[in-house]
Amino acid sequence: MLTIRHLKKNVSAGAICLLALGSVRSAHASDITFAVIGPHEYDLPVNFDPFNVLVQYGDGNAAGHSYDGSGALVPAGGSHTWTGLTKYVHFRSFEAIPNVGFAFELIQASSYVLANGQSYGGLGTTIPGFAAWFKPNAHSTFGFQTFMESPSATRDALASHNWTNITSFLFDYEWEHFSFDGDLGATVAATSTHLRQQHSYTTGQSFFSNLRFGWKASAVMEPFFAFDWQNTGGLYDNTFNQYVQNSSMREVALGTGIMFNLSKKSSLTLRYAHSVEGRNVPETNAYYVKFVYLW
Repeated sequence: MLTIRHLKKNVSAGAICLLALGSVRSAHASDITFAVIGPHEYDLPVNFDPFNVLVQYGDGNAAGHSYDGSGALVPAGGSHTWTGLTKYVHFRSFEAIPNVGFAFELIQASSYVLANGQSYGGLGTTIPGFAAWFKPNAHSTFGFQTFMESPSATRDALASHNWTNITSFLFDYEWEHFSFDGDLGATVAATSTHLRQQHSYTTGQSFFSNLRFGWKASAVMEPFFAFDWQNTGGLYDNTFNQYVQNSSMREVALGTGIMFNLSKKSSLTLRYAHSVEGRNVPETNAYYVKFVYLW
């Protein structure tokens, strides 16, 4: 979400709007949902004039190791992935619904993967989304957001092959020198692939949370600390009516970064994150970049 420090209805682009899908899941399986968010992601206004935001996310993960089923880090199953999310968001409020803000957005993913001696890239899923929020007081924000991820991509290896709904609650609290943002959500997927004489699978439900604690060091720079967590249930084999053994996943990642408020209309956020615990996932050893422009 935008870091919209909403004084006298002035909107400044200190951070971005709403989503941050971890990435195209099939290409970047280790990434935690919404891992790309920064500080002030959900610092949002109410009773404002409509405005638009263009956001470019980018992240790269150099996973030389992976976590096995017992949680041990092993030197196998890694990959190098680069993912981009290009997002357009329209923000608006309605006189008939005072003190509530709304956002409507469209996201296009792109990915490049280097793994197992192969390299490939292309456009990934297209993701429409919606969010609504209110402010319990002048310093806080509370709301929800929901997105629908399509199963297709320009390459079969980049496609998720699932229709996926991602819904979460969001919050923000602002102090004079600090900020605290976060979300708590879940993903529910339904497979779009049903091939004759082949097994049909149902993806396990995921729960995730992302927390950002920032220090307002100056009007230009804001260092921050990041916490990301995700837990995903096992893959269910609909043909055999049983779960696939050792297919559930879990990951916790910590990171630090800095946000630069370039102007009232633009910002740049940089961050590094690394896994501290996991199960059945490649490690996170990732850098994140986010650029925001509003008009």
